[in-house]
Amino acid sequence: MTSYLDLFRLDGRRALVVGAASGIGLEAAQALEDHGAAVTRADQHASDGVEKFDVLDADAVVELARRPFDVLVFTPATNVRKRLTDYTDADFDRVVGLNLRASFQLIRHFGAAMAAAGGGSIVCFSSIRAATVEPGQGVYAATKSGLESLVRTAAAEFGPAGVRVNAIRPGVVATPLTDQLRADPDWAGAYAAKTALGRWSTPDELAGAVVYLAGRASTYVTGSVLTVDGGWTAQDGRYDPPN
Repeated sequence: MTSYLDLFRLDGRRALVVGAASGIGLEAAQALEDHGAAVTRADQHASDGVEKFDVLDADAVVELARRPFDVLVFTPATNVRKRLTDYTDADFDRVVGLNLRASFQLIRHFGAAMAAAGGGSIVCFSSIRAATVEPGQGVYAATKSGLESLVRTAAAEFGPAGVRVNAIRPGVVATPLTDQLRADPDWAGAYAAKTALGRWSTPDELAGAVVYLAGRASTYVTGSVLTVDGGWTAQDGRYDPPN
């Protein structure tokens, strides 16, 4: 008889978290470790327990992918909030370079390495902007939509070798990336009101989704997008009609 008591345990798993110095990546690394995984933390900002790693350095990605990992989680992304007509080529290259090109490099190199080793799990971070946009979010949204397409394709290509590839789609999360937004009371309040729960999430509220997708609890889940947005995309608007 099957026992499900250890369904979320990750004992013996070797996990790499890219973007582990702060925010969602920091909490994800801690959650994986608490569930038994041996976690390697990497980030562009090195610190105690965090290796220096630049996801924009293609050679560094190839080198790191040579090390044996069963789980890859990566979070790095950036945004330049401008309307399309105000975007410069440099703005475009910056956002696409980190959000899409770097993601492509991570997925293909680690996916290939995991396939050669007989399996693994890759967990990417998308955004609600892959599904719904607002003025000034066009390029960021395009990169997140593109990432979700890469996830589906990688799941199809690496699936026969036992590699699962999935994405988590957060809503509004209180991280260093959103500090500027949350500093504006009107903007912070409007975003909180757009969710069904009426608030921003904290990074630790994404950790459970990472643990789920990393291990045995999700062995038949691949090519999927797990939405963790407090009900943002479930709602049609902010107006609450009277009874």
